[in-house]
Amino acid sequence: MDISHIEHIGIAVKSIEESLPYYENVLGFKCYSIEEVTDQKVKTAFFKIGQTKIELLESTDPEGTIAKFIEKRGEGVHHVAFSTPSVTTCLSELEAKGVQLIDKAPRKGAEGLNIAFLHPKSTHGVLTEICEDPNKKQ
Repeated sequence: MDISHIEHIGIAVKSIEESLPYYENVLGFKCYSIEEVTDQKVKTAFFKIGQTKIELLESTDPEGTIAKFIEKRGEGVHHVAFSTPSVTTCLSELEAKGVQLIDKAPRKGAEGLNIAFLHPKSTHGVLTEICEDPNKKQ
C-alpha cells in the first residue's frame, strides 16, 4: 500500500468562527482556506503545519454527520486522513485485506481532493480517510 503521510487531521467543531482564534492567536497557525462542501453538509477551515494539515469541520445541517458526531461525542478529533497517489488502488487493497469501506469508490471532498472513508469498526475505532495526492498520480 502506498501511503506517504498524514494528509490532515479532521477536528469537529461547533463553530469555525469561534474556533479560529485558538488556532490562529494561541497556536499561531494561519487559516489558508474556508469552504463549504455542500453534499457533505460541512464547512471546513484548513491550516498547514509542515506537510500535514488541520481541518476544522463545522456542520451546516443539524442532521449532518458532524452535527451528529458532536451531539454524541462533543467537539474533538473526528478523523485521520492519509495521502496516497490513488484512492481507487488503495481502496482495492484495503478491501482485499478485509477492511470495511464506507466509500467503495472515491468521491470529491474539500479542496477538490478525491477521498474515501474506512469504517471505524475495521480501523480500531478511528474513522480513517484516504485522500488522493494530486501531485503523485500513479
